[in-house]
Amino acid sequence: MRNKLFTLIGGGGFLGRYVAQALLATGARVRVAQRDPRGAWYLKPLGALGQTQFVAADITRPDTIERAIAGADGVVNLVGSFTGDLNRIHVAGPRALAQAARNSGVEALVHVSAIGADAEAEADYARTKGAGEAAVREAFPAATILRPSTVFGREDKFINMFAGMVARFPVVPVLKPNTRFQPVFAADVGEAVANVLRDPASFAGRTFELGGPDVLTMLKLQQWIARQIGRNPSFIGLPDALGGLLAAIPGPPISRDQWKLLQKDSVVTPGAEGLEALGITPTPLAAVAPGWLVKYQRAGRFARPTAA
Repeated sequence: MRNKLFTLIGGGGFLGRYVAQALLATGARVRVAQRDPRGAWYLKPLGALGQTQFVAADITRPDTIERAIAGADGVVNLVGSFTGDLNRIHVAGPRALAQAARNSGVEALVHVSAIGADAEAEADYARTKGAGEAAVREAFPAATILRPSTVFGREDKFINMFAGMVARFPVVPVLKPNTRFQPVFAADVGEAVANVLRDPASFAGRTFELGGPDVLTMLKLQQWIARQIGRNPSFIGLPDALGGLLAAIPGPPISRDQWKLLQKDSVVTPGAEGLEALGITPTPLAAVAPGWLVKYQRAGRFARPTAA
């Protein structure tokens, strides 16, 4: 891995920082490619002098992708979105990236998708993620596909969003309270990417579903967060009719497509290869989240410890 060059498409985002950190720790060089590379400059201190590079690239513009992966030993696609033209972002873009990687002689391609990706899904996000996987496979059959469940970490917009609600409101409405999640730690996903790139031949053409050791319903997850930050709001599960109505109005807390995603659990498929197959022991939510959730406690770090 030392001195090999890996291009991270969308590497300056939430998950990208953890992938970059895992790769930099191996001695590899990392080229971060995104529309505005200045947004990723915070990664510079994670590497030694000359270990990080930054280039402007857009997954929907193939010419910029070709330049971004030139000379790279491996490429990681981390781009994903709930808004915008999802066919361009999740399907056409990854297809062009995979074709460029094949034509450039790139040794390894890791495509980060999502649990629930299905070209026949009703939700646009899941459908385009599934179609994107197929497009990548067709252009670069040896690509390794990683499907994480909901990813958590200090900078996430999932655990932190719920913690903010629990901290502010005495009554917290819960959409789809029985939908199950299997949150996976961002650093584990970063290590998964690094392990694939260490030995790409062993993982070529395989798909892995990445989930943590905890399976929680939406309600149980928010109740757990409340205990961690010493809050005791009332949780009210909303009926589906009301949840669907909220998702349909302008400026809702979730979009109509996200509401469709909530109709299915985000858990690892029984029998699917996961983190263990990549040599990683999944990190429990309780092992790391309390370290940053303290900011939502009334007295911050001076609050009394809460039960796990």
